[in-house]
Amino acid sequence: MFADMVERAKNDGARSQTLSRGIQVLEVLAAADRPRTIDELAAELGVHRSIVYRIVRTLEDHRLVARDSAGRCAPGAGLAVLAHGVSRDLQSVAVPELAAVAADLRMTCFVVVHDHGECITLASVEPRRAAGTVAEHPGTRHPLEQGAPGVALLTLLGTEGMGADVVERVAQARQQGYATSHDEVIPGLSSVAVPIASRAPTCAAVAVVYVSSDRSPEDVAERLQAAANAIGAQIG
Repeated sequence: MFADMVERAKNDGARSQTLSRGIQVLEVLAAADRPRTIDELAAELGVHRSIVYRIVRTLEDHRLVARDSAGRCAPGAGLAVLAHGVSRDLQSVAVPELAAVAADLRMTCFVVVHDHGECITLASVEPRRAAGTVAEHPGTRHPLEQGAPGVALLTLLGTEGMGADVVERVAQARQQGYATSHDEVIPGLSSVAVPIASRAPTCAAVAVVYVSSDRSPEDVAERLQAAANAIGAQIG
């Protein structure tokens, strides 16, 4: 079947060109320091915006590209699925680090990714033998501008088109290297999050959520940064 697909691609220049342009779109988005508009992608590829729009819609259907409310494009969470078996998968790499952080801080630790303009939990680990732990279920979603994990992702994605309060908050998170929140996504809970720096296409962050702690946010962030560095080094 795959051989037949390859043969058809060889005999069909239009399809081959479309595939090539789709890959170029993904490459541009992976290398970009912020989400790109359709017009910007068209300029990068040197083609009409209608062509890029159709390509982006197809990639979006397969969750390889995510668009925010303003229509700007960024790498989608589906790219992590494609990367499985080629490079170490984010989830499989993250879980041991999450478990170590959960044990050290006695807090629920989780990794989030950017998906369709939202922050989505990819994997989480709760501490063992700890009273009053908070569950953070994989698949949980919330707006990027709410909660420390979303703000940490915005330090990587950029804040174009967002309100002044969000821009200021993200700038502060960039300056101190971590984001904090309290009583935002879930009433009564606090969170600290650190972005994961890597060359991988998926935009991700590692975070903890807790009711209360005698540790300072700085101490928590320092431990999260060590985990983020270890994860980033393994995923590329």
